[in-house]
Amino acid sequence: MKDIINILREFNEERDWDQFHSPENLAKSISIEAGELLECFQWDKNYNNDAVCEELADVLTYCIMLADKLDVSIEEIVLNKLEKSKKKYPVEKARGVSTKYDKL
Repeated sequence: MKDIINILREFNEERDWDQFHSPENLAKSISIEAGELLECFQWDKNYNNDAVCEELADVLTYCIMLADKLDVSIEEIVLNKLEKSKKKYPVEKARGVSTKYDKL
């Protein structure tokens, strides 16, 4: 992950784009790119895997950049959230169902 972060930093520094990458702007970009990812699946169950991968890469890139800007560890925040989700969705209640935790 550190290699990817460093590559993204270098890419943005070369273009002087960091000035545009406030946490607010990065969060907006995540949402915009997530919409474009969703568009790949609009109207039809058939989708272009290459297009999906490109949009997914955009979403992940902005997520990585936001985590970097906030100086948080992606691994740490994901694992912390997973621990919380395990408590909200115990296996014995959540297995095989998509019910929200407060309705289990």
